Amino acid sequence: MNSRIEINPLVCHGKPVVRGTRIPVAVVLGALSGGDSFEKVLEDYPTLCREDILAALDFAGQLSLFEEHPLEMAV
Repeated sequence: MNSRIEINPLVCHGKPVVRGTRIPVAVVLGALSGGDSFEKVLEDYPTLCREDILAALDFAGQLSLFEEHPLEMAV
């Protein structure tokens, strides 16, 4: 889905993380939704770069496009 985000069952129990780190996408998104600026996130997680934050946002945006089409039960 995104070259900067990885899902590996051997890293953080398979939760999406920023590639090459153990920083979950959820942590990055949580910091941003809690009001932290990009600069604050980069200060708190110095191994990240701006492109990693943008990738986390893109990943979340792609997930929000998920559509479920329930099967109709035959009666």
